[in-house]
Amino acid sequence: MKNNDKASISLKKIVCISIILIFLLSVGVMAGNVQVRNVKIVLSSGYEMDVLTTKTSIKDILNENHIVLLEDEKVSPDTTEELSDNNTITITKESEEEVEVSEKVEKSTDVTTEDILSNYSTIVEKIVVEKEEIPFKTITKDVTSGSGKKQDRVVQKGINGIKEITYKVKYQNDEEIEKTKISEKVIKEPVDKIIEVRTQQVTTRGGSRTTYNGGKWTYSASELDLLCAITAQECNSSYEGALAVITTACNRTQSSSWRRYGSDPLSQYKAPSQFCYSIDNHWRKRLNGNYPSYVKQAVIDALNGKRNHTYLSFRAAGYHSGEIIGGNVYFNSL
Repeated sequence: MKNNDKASISLKKIVCISIILIFLLSVGVMAGNVQVRNVKIVLSSGYEMDVLTTKTSIKDILNENHIVLLEDEKVSPDTTEELSDNNTITITKESEEEVEVSEKVEKSTDVTTEDILSNYSTIVEKIVVEKEEIPFKTITKDVTSGSGKKQDRVVQKGINGIKEITYKVKYQNDEEIEKTKISEKVIKEPVDKIIEVRTQQVTTRGGSRTTYNGGKWTYSASELDLLCAITAQECNSSYEGALAVITTACNRTQSSSWRRYGSDPLSQYKAPSQFCYSIDNHWRKRLNGNYPSYVKQAVIDALNGKRNHTYLSFRAAGYHSGEIIGGNVYFNSL
């Protein structure tokens, strides 16, 4: 091999080695220019997290750490800006005033990627719907009259209501860290418990203590209210209709066929399978004056001797032949 050829080969080797060295130096310079930052992110809940990143864009840093802004949240600096010198990103609610976060002087420590990952966990937000009972109220009504021993009587049972509450709940490491009520809706109204305080009555076989003098019956206030409630349930369309009902009970007290059920109108009302008192409980809702005033007047007039027919029985109109008064048909056959 000639000396010129050897010289040419040596020159090529030197050039190649120089190019490799220049490339390695460029890579080293580029690597030296990449700065790893320790960035503090303050969430709107107050939770603080420290992360290591080589990025400077606020948007890139949030995406890198899987942090999604809610509609009512804002970030400082803005997502379009670069990281500020204090290496802090603050997320707040739009309705809240921005709070300046002062820089903390911390001792320099060696932080590894494993340490950061072990201390970081994703915040999970869920919509949770819960049902709660609405306690019923207890209402006590005093309907006592005169002297005597008092007794309580439940005329309406109490039932709890139900309401549905929607919450926004945030979890971290499967633990609840924040719970905010969004809405509340009542899906079942509570029913009040109603207790009546009554004067305990001394009853006869017919179930009522009354006085009868000169063709007139006298009852206590609670018994009169019961008479009116039963009368109104049988017919409350008019004064004449109500008077016809109570007249039937009064007529029966004078009949040898019906007198076995009682010698006064209330006893007749309470007779088995005759009036609504023993057939259903709809009359209860009319107690305590829940009936027209003309019904009470018709009952009082009948107790004082007024009558508007001589019949002993009645049915709803259309179920029997006879005289129709106030929507009922009256007759004497059994």
